[in-house]
Amino acid sequence: MIKSMTGFGKATLELPHQKLYTEIKTLNSKQLDITIRLPFELREKEFEIKNRLSNKLNRGKIDLIIVIEPTIPEKSSKLNMPLIEDYYHQLNNFAYKYNLCNNTDFLKIILSLPDSITTELPQFEDDEWEKIIISIDQAIEEVDKFRQQEGIILENDMVKHATSIDEALQQIELFEKQRIDKIKTKIIESSKNFLEIKHFDENRFEQELIYYIEKLDFTEEKVRLKKHIDYFFETLKQDDPVGKKLGFILQEMGREINTLGSKAYDADIQKIIVIMKDELEKIKEQSSNIL
Repeated sequence: MIKSMTGFGKATLELPHQKLYTEIKTLNSKQLDITIRLPFELREKEFEIKNRLSNKLNRGKIDLIIVIEPTIPEKSSKLNMPLIEDYYHQLNNFAYKYNLCNNTDFLKIILSLPDSITTELPQFEDDEWEKIIISIDQAIEEVDKFRQQEGIILENDMVKHATSIDEALQQIELFEKQRIDKIKTKIIESSKNFLEIKHFDENRFEQELIYYIEKLDFTEEKVRLKKHIDYFFETLKQDDPVGKKLGFILQEMGREINTLGSKAYDADIQKIIVIMKDELEKIKEQSSNIL
């Protein structure tokens, strides 16, 4: 089953004192690129979350954000007495040295200094962390469903364009006879002019003639292109991620189409080649977003 690298998923978890909102967005990328934004309380779990995303989503640019929203005032603020006392002694000594004792509000200054007032944040228990993991997995599942739905659209579109290439390849056969007749006529005319020369190397002439015929024959290219097209359809049905494999197949298809064009020497066939190239580019655009 084809999956897109584009996806979106979210999940909400209600705990006794807070709600957790998890949101995951994915986009296409050649490699795995994970960005995680977590609240302070979950920073120590970043590596574990990243591994989970890597194992389940495989590839693409992945952005995850978790936001905590308190449901009751569970935070309590406390005076950091050891630090406040230290601040006081430092300020007192400074004021005494510069004779500022009567002009300074020590309490106001100290309370504005860093960490004078501390806020205790709730710690997640083990069972709560297990629930958070389940919530993250729910968001990942939503992403996977989104990717599957997008994949169906991409697959249908690529099948349509690949079918057009296959049909165009079959159309080439309609012009094969006139192409061969043109080539024969050209060879005969060229041969007549050549044979009017009194002295020429017959062996060299035969070699050049064979080379010319072989150069214009594109039977092998047509056979290989047909095999690549069939393999492309086959690969679309595989369950594993096939984005990179499809890219390699499309490269081979492009190589054979280009060779057909360079050997065609026929205006009608060249028009078909242009159509094939256009359809191939449309497939490449879509395949860049395949997982």
